[in-house]
Amino acid sequence: MSRVLVFNDFGGPEQQELIDRPAPEPAAGQIAIRVVAAGVNPVDWKIRQGFLGRQWPLPAPMGREASGVVTAIGAGVEDFAIDDEVLGEVAPGHGAFAEHTVLRADKTVAKPEEISFADAATIPVAGATAYDVTHQIELEAGQTLLILGAGGGVGRMAAQVGKVHKFTVLGVASKSKKDLVESSGAIFVESGEGVADRVAAAAPDGVDLVVDLVGGDALRAVAPLAKDPSHVLTTADPDTARELGGAVVERTEEALEKITGVIQYGLVDPTVTARYSLDDAQQAIAAVESGHTTGKVVIEP
Repeated sequence: MSRVLVFNDFGGPEQQELIDRPAPEPAAGQIAIRVVAAGVNPVDWKIRQGFLGRQWPLPAPMGREASGVVTAIGAGVEDFAIDDEVLGEVAPGHGAFAEHTVLRADKTVAKPEEISFADAATIPVAGATAYDVTHQIELEAGQTLLILGAGGGVGRMAAQVGKVHKFTVLGVASKSKKDLVESSGAIFVESGEGVADRVAAAAPDGVDLVVDLVGGDALRAVAPLAKDPSHVLTTADPDTARELGGAVVERTEEALEKITGVIQYGLVDPTVTARYSLDDAQQAIAAVESGHTTGKVVIEP
């Protein structure tokens, strides 16, 4: 038997439960792994709440990204072998907060030796998203990138990618995250009332790209500072972004391999700041759901 965290109905954390079930087997185009680490993301609790639709069959396993060791290979998969160390996105119907899970082979890459399992577990969703948000609209060196939510896992990696490309990066986050934001190479801008004035003071000529990881009023406050409204990209609030002339971040096929290489060579640090056991997985989700975490949270079965 193998344990996995599921939610039994859409709603709050009271719907979550750690259960036993047979270790899952891969279908065609999939690989099974023994999970070594899994990344926790806001999307995990948003799926549980039903904010992203209710198409998940119940009980629904939780967690979207993991690293581990290959235990079985589905039909048609040729790029992986038993005992390979890998990182990837979970296949539909499976979850990363588990002792064993199944990954999509086309969303999985080999884990480089230079990257720990904990760091690797943050790459398939958070790392790849950070890559896509900084490449969907191509900026030139010296142009200004503004990141809303720069103290979280995606935001901090996006800031570091921006510095690699020699952008001027402004990171909006709460005051408690100032040191973390600045350690990514970004110029810290405190969130909250008056944020637009503070951003304008830091970028008097306007902003070339707004990356929104927060949405709502925070996005409305700073979006007018973008020189081009279409250069407002969001992962958090599609409706507001489109209303303001912006767009949703588009996920690309090459992002996973590209960001893995960038991390392998030490140009970006995923910054894992908290680790939880599978027994404490619900605490890990609660920490991310609170919105007060810094860097990345991982679960290590």
